[in-house]
Amino acid sequence: MNSPASGPSLIPAMGWMAAYERSWLKADVVAGLTTGAIVIPKAMAYATIAGLPLQVGLYTAFLPMVVYALLGTSRMLSVSTTTTIAILGAAAIGPVMQASPGTSAVTATVTLAALVGAILLVARLFRLGFVANFISDPVLTGFKAGIGLVIVVDQLPKLLGIHIQKEGFFRDLWSIAGHAPETSMATLGVALATFAVIVVFEKFVPKAPAPLVAVAGGIAASALLGLKDHGVSIVGAIPGGFPSLTLPDTSLVMAMWPAAAGIALMSFTETIAAGKAFTRPGDPRTDSNQELVGIGAANVIGGLFGAMPSGGGTSQTAVNLKAGARTQAAELVTAAMTVATMVVLAPVMGAMPNATLAAIVIAYSVGLISPQDLAAIRRIRHYEFRWAMAACIGVVLLGTLNGILVAVIISMASLLHQANNPPVSALGRKKGTHVFRPRSAEHPDDESFPGLLIIRPEGRVYFGNAQAVAEKMRALGGDEKPEVVVLDLGAVPGIEFTALRMLVEAEEKYRAEGVEIWLAALNPEVLELVRKTPLAERLGRGRMFFTVEDAVAAFEARDPAAKGGQPR
Repeated sequence: MNSPASGPSLIPAMGWMAAYERSWLKADVVAGLTTGAIVIPKAMAYATIAGLPLQVGLYTAFLPMVVYALLGTSRMLSVSTTTTIAILGAAAIGPVMQASPGTSAVTATVTLAALVGAILLVARLFRLGFVANFISDPVLTGFKAGIGLVIVVDQLPKLLGIHIQKEGFFRDLWSIAGHAPETSMATLGVALATFAVIVVFEKFVPKAPAPLVAVAGGIAASALLGLKDHGVSIVGAIPGGFPSLTLPDTSLVMAMWPAAAGIALMSFTETIAAGKAFTRPGDPRTDSNQELVGIGAANVIGGLFGAMPSGGGTSQTAVNLKAGARTQAAELVTAAMTVATMVVLAPVMGAMPNATLAAIVIAYSVGLISPQDLAAIRRIRHYEFRWAMAACIGVVLLGTLNGILVAVIISMASLLHQANNPPVSALGRKKGTHVFRPRSAEHPDDESFPGLLIIRPEGRVYFGNAQAVAEKMRALGGDEKPEVVVLDLGAVPGIEFTALRMLVEAEEKYRAEGVEIWLAALNPEVLELVRKTPLAERLGRGRMFFTVEDAVAAFEARDPAAKGGQPR
């Protein structure tokens, strides 16, 4: 079966609509209904994280999804809100509500979502799709782990049926421990039953919509057992019907734009990550700049009708793909299911226990805390594990919004650290081959050549790392005191003026000490630049080689004692 063809870049939906095949319809309908059964309860639960009415969660599972289906480039991506965006939204709305007591939470949400969308659309004008790469995977892993911890602590009071004054992660933990004797056993029982339903269904009936079953069970138990009379807090009346147009409050823009910028970055990062992760073979490539349009418009239009900030969700997209979705028509089915919920089922949901929603939030938020991913990072790149833990601790100690700033700064610091400390290796030749590789204890039989030192710097050499490269080269040369140093520049894609001058000066210093510099494997850009300096004339063709093997052969011809190489 062929995948839908790609369409015009401005409205990607025209592509898959024009190529739509009748045989895809059943798969899209089934996938849309299945995904809706997951998305709708979770969207309502996420609204509670931000302290918003449950219908706001329904609005978020409606319009943003429709807008993205028309303007986004991913065939599989399911767009509503996510745990990360919800907690960031809560962190942004809370201070505004305290500073402006007369402002409604819905108005603040509308302003925030519209700002997030506007920032994403402006980013598209400047073609800033590459910004999604500014947060590295390890840092994002740590950031999400911190978010997961914050969400769990935030929802624990609802799980236990207690009330605390929220003052920060560790103070909240201490307060929860102090109020633990006041736990409502009926509320805790509802929460544990919800956990049990989710765990059992996901383990033994994975195709069933566990969140929907949990919500239905909570509503049924509340109505049949009169849980409200036993001290169990319930959601209360949920207004039905369609959302109405709500304009942003321009007086809140200055206070909310920094938070909106952070949420926009996280929304886009999560969207791109999910879109790329769930692209099937043959599907059009995800276009990061067009994704800015899709997600930006989804936030602006959804926000104007009361939706929370939105983005692509990894877990719901995975469900969509697993259920057999072929195109974004599946998301239109999910949106239609949300409309049916708003119109018909909203009054019924008023009996839902808050503990049920809290349990759903926690059950699907603990997945953000991935010890396996953190352990893998630590095993492979220890210093990147430290970046991940710093991002996690930053969220916990400084709050979620400041945590974004910490994550971006850490990612940029990690990038600068790597760029400014490129590897510089002394090479040996694998015995019996023409393969040159960094010397190491793992390869004691690799050949070296008395009087010849082969050095390979890796990566672009520029003003920021030129000094570090020079020092590392000096250290390698000082250990061996060679007659000839061959610089293997095959792994250097480009060289900047400061670094080029450093190379010229290094040749002069080596020459003054009686050491010759030879160059090998220059790519065209580097070769062209070297030819514009006095270095090219001094070296001439006799000391510039196409390959490292050519340079070694020239050295062996000049010094027969080195011929054949020696084990180190």
